[in-house]
Amino acid sequence: MTTALKEKIVESLTSVLPIALIIVALSLTVAPLDSGVFALFTVGVVLLIFGMGCFTLGADMSMLVIGEKIGSSITHSRKIWLIALVSLVIGIIVTVAEPDLQILARQVKSLSDRTVLGDYLLIITVAAGVGVFLMIAMLRIVFHIRLSILLIGFYAAAFVLSIFVSPDFWAVSFDSGGVTTGPMTVPFIMSLGVGVASIRSDGKGQADSFGLVALSSVGPIIAVLTLGVVFKIGGLQYPYETIDSPANTYGTLVLYLKGLADYSVEVLVALAPILVFFLCFQLVTRAFHKRQLVRIFIGFGYTLLGLVLFLTGANVGFMPVGRTIGEGLATMWNGNGKWLLIPVGMLIGYFVVAAEPAVHVLNKQVERISAGAIGAKTMKKGLCAGVSVSLGLAMLRILTGINIMYILLPGYGVALLLTFFAPPMFTGIAFDSGGVASGAMVSSFVLPLAVGACHALSGSIMTDAFGCVAFVALTPLISIQILGIVYKHKTRRIKRNFLSVEDKILEYEVEA
Repeated sequence: MTTALKEKIVESLTSVLPIALIIVALSLTVAPLDSGVFALFTVGVVLLIFGMGCFTLGADMSMLVIGEKIGSSITHSRKIWLIALVSLVIGIIVTVAEPDLQILARQVKSLSDRTVLGDYLLIITVAAGVGVFLMIAMLRIVFHIRLSILLIGFYAAAFVLSIFVSPDFWAVSFDSGGVTTGPMTVPFIMSLGVGVASIRSDGKGQADSFGLVALSSVGPIIAVLTLGVVFKIGGLQYPYETIDSPANTYGTLVLYLKGLADYSVEVLVALAPILVFFLCFQLVTRAFHKRQLVRIFIGFGYTLLGLVLFLTGANVGFMPVGRTIGEGLATMWNGNGKWLLIPVGMLIGYFVVAAEPAVHVLNKQVERISAGAIGAKTMKKGLCAGVSVSLGLAMLRILTGINIMYILLPGYGVALLLTFFAPPMFTGIAFDSGGVASGAMVSSFVLPLAVGACHALSGSIMTDAFGCVAFVALTPLISIQILGIVYKHKTRRIKRNFLSVEDKILEYEVEA
């Protein structure tokens, strides 16, 4: 166990260190940080490294194992109603307390203030969207429905709904699809797909095991847009607040102790429904023996500890840094250096995705299910390239005020067009990766960076800064499918060369 934990921590160190070094370089040059904010950032880096290490180990030991077993068990029962009901319940319970979603809900106060439900209005709406669309995703695997057909239909529905919603609600709606699939939901949802597909005997289960995260990401977009239509939501405002920098070490300690307490409660609330569901499943099915149960409970412990450390580090340490750097870049050289936001945003985008814990889960699942044919390093490069482009586009929109639909419409058009040319497995992986890439680091660092830059440039935060999460969820759909098309052509060329060699050998044997 100790060896495995050390390996995970070293792996997380290599993921977090690049983005940490970029932030240090920016703070020493174009966007200085005061001593209090820098102290928060330094402690945050340490918590991120240890938190990600513990979380990925815990996910391997518990969440992935439970998800696969539940997926295979309910599918093996052959009861459609049971598959639909369990999928709906799981989708709702793992989403209600998703930390990324709570971060977004707290930043859209003007929406929360309009109803008695407060912050929970957005959370409940998104959870319902995930539950319904996870159910659809599971039934898709059972009935062998092509993923691309559903994606085209549902994204078309989302864009049609957006016509009837106020433009200042578009960015929040599409952002909600990205933040939903975070560190809590991704391991569980992905492993469900693996479990369901594992009992398929038609040879296509491997490809169909992907796509659950993809459909679980489009569900919240449609649900939130529907919310906007029903309540006629418009005129949203962002509650911009000044950053409270700690004056000394004691102040830093107090902020982190408060953060640890708050996120311990949040993560406990998030894990409790999953744990209760697992215990009920175990009582009914007796699927796990005693040693497996002990390992799973230890895994839950690591998951709890890892998420608490990671979320505390990301939100207490990185959120104020993101805001400060955004403001510093936008006002650099009396505003003449604001165009540096684009290359800096692209650089941050390339490395920040590696610091997302759910990305590691996705990459390893892809490598395992494809039997090494699609390596984790290859997936990582494809994701990094896609997110780099997305943050470049996000910064360009802040500088120019381009309508978000001018990017989302052609972007999704290209992504959906590529589904006809990319191998089905890569289509599922690509649309899954879009939801996975837009996780906690994007919500707690990239979004505040965009907010800080937009505020400094006197732009509209709700229409210009929001939307960067949606871009992060969009560009991997294109980059990973292009990777799949290249992979398909390389595989065909290798097969042709192999057959050519076989023909020559046969010809030589005949002549001999």
